[in-house]
Amino acid sequence: MASDPLIINSRITIAGWELTEQFVLAGGPGGQNVNKVSTAVQLFFNLLGSPSLPDRIKENASKLAGRRLSKEGVLIIEANRFRSQERNREDARERLKELLLEAAKPPPPPRRKTKPSKGAIERRLKEKSGRSEVKKMRGRPNGE
Repeated sequence: MASDPLIINSRITIAGWELTEQFVLAGGPGGQNVNKVSTAVQLFFNLLGSPSLPDRIKENASKLAGRRLSKEGVLIIEANRFRSQERNREDARERLKELLLEAAKPPPPPRRKTKPSKGAIERRLKEKSGRSEVKKMRGRPNGE
């Protein structure tokens, strides 16, 4: 079932043919409607086989997806928050978009190592020698 393309950001757009939706019965509130109408949505997206995504984003998204990613590399998003099929459909697409936006964020800058200042080193050594003196005073008195 081809749907509308999903625009992630200015550089990433997922074609409609890459997304597959399946409608299933949802539990929860809704009265008799819950038993008759398939309102929950399962959105399937072949994450690892998608030509729309760069490798870095695929790798990051597969880490973020966790248990939602199958062994074959298909991402499954289930949406049953709302009572209507259309709102659940939008919710599933929005959640896919959020996951891919999170995966597309640039990596954090590398950590710069810092050294303690000379004053901090001196204070630490002075504190150590002070503790040393206190502990020396705890010993047995000399017979001098």
